[in-house]
Amino acid sequence: MTQALRQQLLPIVTVALFLLLLFISIGHLLYESTAFKDALIASDVAKLAEIFERIDQKCKIINFEHRHNHIDFLTVKEFVGSEIGSMNLAYPSAWEGPYVKDNPTMQEEFYQIVRTKKGYFIVPGDGVELSNGKVVGKDIVFSAKSDIEAMAQDPEQLMFEGKVLAARVNTSGSAIASFLQENILRASGNRYQLEQPEETSRMC
Repeated sequence: MTQALRQQLLPIVTVALFLLLLFISIGHLLYESTAFKDALIASDVAKLAEIFERIDQKCKIINFEHRHNHIDFLTVKEFVGSEIGSMNLAYPSAWEGPYVKDNPTMQEEFYQIVRTKKGYFIVPGDGVELSNGKVVGKDIVFSAKSDIEAMAQDPEQLMFEGKVLAARVNTSGSAIASFLQENILRASGNRYQLEQPEETSRMC
């Protein structure tokens, strides 16, 4: 190879190496950004699970009104009645809000609590794109039959590098509500049985 040819190839090789390093750096930054995103989701979900555990211990969560419930009410300090947002509480007077300064979001979407046959679960909001390329509400759809605990063990769904992107919400107040309802129905039935002979004698 002549000296002249070397001088001509040197700039080309230098530019090629620079572009290669640039593409590698961009790819690394993109991976880091998606990895950070899922790590943040896992952190938010864990914090929300801890908050709802505290709420359930104090207030006894009965249920949530909808299939998909936005978590947009944790900044509330006081409220009237037994319902806050879409959540029903057995002991609303034990509320200790606000639990956060700002309700957490990801990609401008609130986190949500979804209702399935296996219970209630905190998951990212619909429209959130995960690092695996799946979009919640489009590629990952939650229904009554969804097994979210199994989905949280699947890297193609709600797991990223060993971190789960979903958490169960306990509703210990549901047992209290069922107990009270059964006793009300039982009391109503006993009252009907007591009143029935009086109605029968009146008809005679």
